[in-house]
Amino acid sequence: MPQPGLTGSPENSNATPTRRELRAQREAGETREIAAAQAEARAVPEQAAPEQAAPEQTAVQSVVRSVVVDRTFVAVPPAAMPPAAVAPAAGRAAARRPAAVKPPAAPPAARGPKRTRRNSPLTVAVTLLAIPGLFLTAALPAYAFTPGQGVAGAPTAHQRASAEEQGVTVAAGSASIAVARDGFSATTTAQLAERERAAAAEKAADAAQATTAAYAVYGIRADGDDYPWAGKKSGLSPLGYVYGQCVDFVAWRLNRDAGVTGGNWRWTWSNLTPGGGNASEWANAWAGHGWKTSTTPVVGAVAWFNYNHVGYVQSVSANGSVVLEEYNWMGSSAYHTRTIPAGQVPLYLYPPA
Repeated sequence: MPQPGLTGSPENSNATPTRRELRAQREAGETREIAAAQAEARAVPEQAAPEQAAPEQTAVQSVVRSVVVDRTFVAVPPAAMPPAAVAPAAGRAAARRPAAVKPPAAPPAARGPKRTRRNSPLTVAVTLLAIPGLFLTAALPAYAFTPGQGVAGAPTAHQRASAEEQGVTVAAGSASIAVARDGFSATTTAQLAERERAAAAEKAADAAQATTAAYAVYGIRADGDDYPWAGKKSGLSPLGYVYGQCVDFVAWRLNRDAGVTGGNWRWTWSNLTPGGGNASEWANAWAGHGWKTSTTPVVGAVAWFNYNHVGYVQSVSANGSVVLEEYNWMGSSAYHTRTIPAGQVPLYLYPPA
């Protein structure tokens, strides 16, 4: 009874063959193929045409069959192989043959002598100067710069000036020199505020004077307006001045104060201001007559302004202000009054003698 597990036993009929068994089977098959090929070669008639055998022999000679038998290579000579087996063997050999090696490339054509590149003298000079400069730059110490003071560690202008001042010797007689002072003093905040208030007040007074003409009375006689020709604006009055002008109103008041209110007028253009009828000429007329003028106001005097205007002084207040009556102030051609500081009137023309 065969032992279980051995090769060929019924229990091991389905066992997988080992690698050694597979290799032996493959080698046995190849041996049988070689033997069959040799037998076919011997059976071929030797009367084959020479012209047909030559190509076959040439093909057979180019193929060498290698068979691996027990890990050794056996070379089969081409002559031993039949012509029928040469073609299949040649095909298999060609399939296993490595790719054809390319023939070596032809050497490159000979070139001329290699040209050497020469640097220009300028390039050489720059190189000789740049290389030492790089070494010198690397050897320089790093300096820290402070804004406004220059290089750190260097004396500033103030320090140099202080060092120079330490060597100055002051003479003994210089201590007795008196320092001269100017007569100017600093303006305080309070003084500046006072000036601003004064300027604002003056500006407000000018604005009030400029708007007073808007309140002049037309048609209806204002209280205190005794000018007999009110409302007239053109032509000459009996006094020789133009109706409704400041000079004609003041000439009327001078006649009224002299006791003349109509008819035989005491003061007219011909004997009051013979040099001209404009208000700007009245001061010269007073000086030509030798009549008194002053900067101190009195009631009944003529308030003379250098901007071609005159008024009548109605009253003088104890606080230094005056009340003026006038016509055509600011071009209104009407009667109105105003109170101003006495100092705003450049000159007072006293009533004529």
